[in-house]
Amino acid sequence: MSNIVAIVGRPNVGKSTIFNRFTESRQAITDEVSGVTRDRHYGKAEWNGREFSVIDTGGYVKGSTDIFESEIRKQVELAIDEANVILFIVDVKSGVTDLDLAVVKLLRKSNKKVVLGVNKVDNSTLLEDAVEFYNLGLGDFIPVASISGSGTGELLDALVKHFDDDISIEVDIAPKFAVIGRPNVGKSSIINKLIGKEQNIVTDIAGTTRDSLNTKYTQFGFDFVLVDTAGLRKKKNVHEDLEFYSVMRSVRAIEHSDVCILVIDAERGFESQDQRIFHIADRNKKGIVILVNKWDLLDKSTETAKKAEEQIKSKIAPFTDIPIVFVSALEKQRLLKGLETAILVHKNRTQKIATSVLNEVMLPLIEHNPPPATKGKYIQIKYCTQLPTDTPTFVFFANLPQYIKEPYKRYIENQLREHFTFSGVPIQIYFRKK
Repeated sequence: MSNIVAIVGRPNVGKSTIFNRFTESRQAITDEVSGVTRDRHYGKAEWNGREFSVIDTGGYVKGSTDIFESEIRKQVELAIDEANVILFIVDVKSGVTDLDLAVVKLLRKSNKKVVLGVNKVDNSTLLEDAVEFYNLGLGDFIPVASISGSGTGELLDALVKHFDDDISIEVDIAPKFAVIGRPNVGKSSIINKLIGKEQNIVTDIAGTTRDSLNTKYTQFGFDFVLVDTAGLRKKKNVHEDLEFYSVMRSVRAIEHSDVCILVIDAERGFESQDQRIFHIADRNKKGIVILVNKWDLLDKSTETAKKAEEQIKSKIAPFTDIPIVFVSALEKQRLLKGLETAILVHKNRTQKIATSVLNEVMLPLIEHNPPPATKGKYIQIKYCTQLPTDTPTFVFFANLPQYIKEPYKRYIENQLREHFTFSGVPIQIYFRKK
């Protein structure tokens, strides 16, 4: 386990900007609007040869009745519990506020090492103003300007001083499973139920999750990373800048994942937006599993599941070899089965078929049903092999590859799926001249 730094403070003091500085990324969404960050957001950083984890948290607000702010408060408290060192960020332009004092009270209870960073110190006049933060009773402070990066090095030096020496660094090579879907279909609820704790904020309001959040899952002999993503809506319905960035991060999470777990709402069925999200995962050649959530809310007969499955497969045709699992996050129904299916899909996606086995199976089938002759020319496929790529990719060598049409390519794909296990995985097929 590596050293962990939690960045805490009241809303809009520049925590996410500092997080992005530390991780040398733009992972966390930043905006002038208060309360942009909601969930805990994890990243990796390195300073002077020391690697560590950074947690960005939402702004701490005490005594608020707002549903998000009470949930954010819980997330901040959890982050403080997790961390070795706390980076407390305050805003020089606002001075010491009641909320800052409330955070200090929380930090004293935790008995963790605290580094105080005074942000937005852009000039010497503001540096003089920063002196009032001695009143917090946390000792010396470090002035920073997160926008320009001024003082970031001194801040990192102060944090590294407090690190434990005997902690080894984990190298994360676990597969990534992105949980994707429309807003409010239950993505965060599914992840919370699987890990057994309320890690990601869940409300009835669509668009609660904004960042893409990684969670390590190591239970029941499984070892992978679950990525919670923001709900993807139609472009024309995305009006806020914040939501635009959330959507961008969700698409990026799909691109960087190994398997996409597409969650749909059982009551609404497989809608056009679900179809679009499916095609984003398909275009990126990711393994796909469909989870039909809220299955407990439907009045069911013996044919209900079968009809729902047929409806989904008609919408995603011609790629119909997709596992579909009916689940309920609320009742914890078949969630583990959904996970097992995702693991299986990942195994299918990474399998390599020996060239001898491939030729032994496919060449007799091609001989029995060869490509149709074009312009009086007979096409002969002589040899096939699997390429060493991340997704299953096959090359078939023929005398006249330019005359092989799409229907025959589909026939080849169907034969591959029939004789080898590629359920839930897109297959790429190429014909080359031999």
